Amino acid sequence: MAYTGPERRRSLRAHVRFAVSYRILHKRDKMDLNQTKNISIGGMLLTTNCKFPPGEKLALEIQLPFVGEPLRLIGSVLESKEIVNNLIYDTRITFLSVDKRYQKIINKTINFYLRRQI
Repeated sequence: MAYTGPERRRSLRAHVRFAVSYRILHKRDKMDLNQTKNISIGGMLLTTNCKFPPGEKLALEIQLPFVGEPLRLIGSVLESKEIVNNLIYDTRITFLSVDKRYQKIINKTINFYLRRQI
């Protein structure tokens, strides 16, 4: 059942799909590739191939349409919920710090897609 209570998020969120490469921050192994379900200036909902514990730090590379290079960010897992048994997880991530340049790019992207959703 979908949540129907009041909106508690501080930032606007766009329901869009962007490519994201991710890996556990302290590991140097290969990055997995998946996609967002939504994104805001403060974080995103990401489809992942494994379940992450709350607090796990992830290195993220997000490819947005208004820039040529991916944004490189660090995120912390808030929750990882199984969607398909042992295969697909919805992972809620908060961004730990976003520099001013990336904030502008993310805001521009969110505003563009929110205008299209009206």
